Amino acid sequence: MKKLFSEFFGTFWLVFGGCGSAIFDVSHQDLGIGSYGVAVAFGLTLLTMSFAVGPISGAHFNPAVTLGFWSCGKFDTKELLGYVVVQVLGAIVAAATLFLILSGKSDFTVGSFAANGYGALSPNGYSMESVLITEFVTTAFFVIIILGSTTHKASKKLAPIAIGLALTLIHLITIPISNTSVNPARSTGQVFFAEGGDYVGQLWLFWLAPLAGALVAGFVCRLSKKA
Repeated sequence: MKKLFSEFFGTFWLVFGGCGSAIFDVSHQDLGIGSYGVAVAFGLTLLTMSFAVGPISGAHFNPAVTLGFWSCGKFDTKELLGYVVVQVLGAIVAAATLFLILSGKSDFTVGSFAANGYGALSPNGYSMESVLITEFVTTAFFVIIILGSTTHKASKKLAPIAIGLALTLIHLITIPISNTSVNPARSTGQVFFAEGGDYVGQLWLFWLAPLAGALVAGFVCRLSKKA
């Protein structure tokens, strides 16, 4: 139960801090932090909560990361479903909290609510194929960085820093393309509140691509152990 609570609150903090920075940035452009600030916010949420609860649950906060650990042989199958469920719940509760806060603004509009999308719902109109490739590649490398930095004793204590910086870099690259997912839970939480497009209809891609990327990362991890 400690592990599940840690994953729930860790995912909540990731979505609340990361997506919240994007949502409130749009609604307060005169005080906005821009996409660079949003990228840093996502990295900081992951870094801080990884230090806080990493020793308890491993600080996955992401179904793709959990799948990557599992496919690398570093995570028990019987715990897989529980982790994914609480991660998704944490993301949904965080999104609901953000919606409640935003609705208290006098000229409140929901808009995209930091949801992910392709085509007309991509920030810069990138195609489904472009977004699919982007999410697959960036998630694969993200999970490889996580697996690598948490495996070796020399880097394990500083792993949250490497992982947080990796997520920041990924956001700097991919915000214009897909609004950055690499995390099916983060994508799922936002679609329940987003307006102005079929974000729910596009959610499949933000599960498929990150999970496929994570499986490849786990395979690479297994190969590196045999080498």
